[in-house]
Amino acid sequence: RENFIHLCNPHLEKMKEDILYHFALGTGTHDFPALFGDVKFVCVGGSPSRMKAFIAYIAEELGLGSPDRDYSNICAGTDRYAMYKVGPVLSVSHGMGIPSISIMLHELIKLLYHAKCSNITIIRIGTSGGIGLEPGSVVITRQSVDATFKPQLEQVVLGKTVIRSTNLDEELAKELMQCSKEIGQFNTVIGNTMCTLDFYEGQGRLDGAICLYDEEEKLQYLKKAYDSGVRNIEMESSVFAAMCNLSGVKAAVVCVTLLNRLEGDQISSSHDVLVEYQQRPQKLVGYFIKKCLGK
Repeated sequence: RENFIHLCNPHLEKMKEDILYHFALGTGTHDFPALFGDVKFVCVGGSPSRMKAFIAYIAEELGLGSPDRDYSNICAGTDRYAMYKVGPVLSVSHGMGIPSISIMLHELIKLLYHAKCSNITIIRIGTSGGIGLEPGSVVITRQSVDATFKPQLEQVVLGKTVIRSTNLDEELAKELMQCSKEIGQFNTVIGNTMCTLDFYEGQGRLDGAICLYDEEEKLQYLKKAYDSGVRNIEMESSVFAAMCNLSGVKAAVVCVTLLNRLEGDQISSSHDVLVEYQQRPQKLVGYFIKKCLGK
C-alpha cells in the first residue's frame, strides 16, 4: 500500500508555481518527480557539514559511493539550508531551534508532495543534553514534550493558540531500538524528549548571560523532568513531530547525549570524543536504512 504525503493546505492547488524559497527550488524551474521521486528516507539534522558527512556515510554503506567523493549541495543557490541525495536517501540540514526547522519542514514536505513520493520515513538525527544518562547514550524519542512536560506544541496562528500532538511513531521507535541492540556498540534508550525554546534559561542552565534561579531550583526541575519520563533535551523535536503527524509521515527522533545535565551545564568532552558521539545516530539510522532495503 502506498502512503502519499498529505498536504493540509488547499490553497497550494490554486498556485501555478510553488517556489521553495529557502531551498532555491521551484516547481516551475525543477522537475521534482525526476529529482526526488525515488526518495524513501529523509534524514534531517542541524548542521550542514554533519548532513553532508551523513550522506557520504550512507552512500558507502549502501554501496552507492566512495568515501572521497564530493557530494554537491542541491540547495547551493541559498545559504539557509543544505541538501544532499544519494539513491533513495535525502539528507537535509535544518539549523537550530523550532523556527528554523519549521521553515525547512514546510518546504521539505511540499517538495516530497510535488515529487509524488510515497511511504516516506523522516528521521531527525542530532545532539542533545541527557538527563540521568551517561554521555554518548542515544535517545530514541517516544514523545516530544514541552517545558511543562506536556506532549504538545503550542503555536499562535492568526492570533489564536493552536495545540498540536507531538507523539512519534511507536513501531518505528521499536524498530530503531532493535537495530541498536543488533549493533551492540552504545547504550540506547526510548524516552521522552523535552523540546525547549532556547539553549540556556529554557533548559535550566546556570551558565548563560542571564540566570535568575539557583542550582537547587535547576536540579529540582531536571529531576522532575526525569521523573516524568524525559531523558534528553533539545530544541526541534516538537514541531518536527507535529508537522510530520499532520502530513501523515512516519517519523522518529534519534539524538545522542553530549553530557548528563544532572552533573553540569557545559560540554567539556574533547573534540574527538564529541565527533565519535555524533556519529552514533548516523550509525543507527544507517543500519536501519540498510536493513529496510535488505542490504
